[in-house]
Amino acid sequence: MSPSETPVEDVLNRATGPRRAEADELLAIFGEISGEQPIVWAGRIIGFGDVEYRYESGRSGRMPRLAFASGSARHTVYLPADFSERWPELMASLGPHRASKVCLYLTRLTGVDRGVLRELLEASLAEHQ
Repeated sequence: MSPSETPVEDVLNRATGPRRAEADELLAIFGEISGEQPIVWAGRIIGFGDVEYRYESGRSGRMPRLAFASGSARHTVYLPADFSERWPELMASLGPHRASKVCLYLTRLTGVDRGVLRELLEASLAEHQ
């Protein structure tokens, strides 16, 4: 994954209806927590800061320290591997969501506890220091 020249506003505008205002809210939350300016990665992911990684296999690259993508169906928040198993107490009190290995899916922010979301982002950021 690498940064692109795509304007942040273009990516935010992929979210429609009420999700568009939620994308702006996520942009503000991520910016506040990271202290970084947003940059579009891979033409669709809004990332804040960057970190280099290297797997045991030797594969390496760069990725954003914090990132999300908003679309017409949901918001996707990118978190460390196995985050839901590592922070079960936060996940239990977050509100409506789905999770995969590294993605937190939020159909809407309605019902999502913003304080818990901030704690998840802060924990994620601490892993990429």
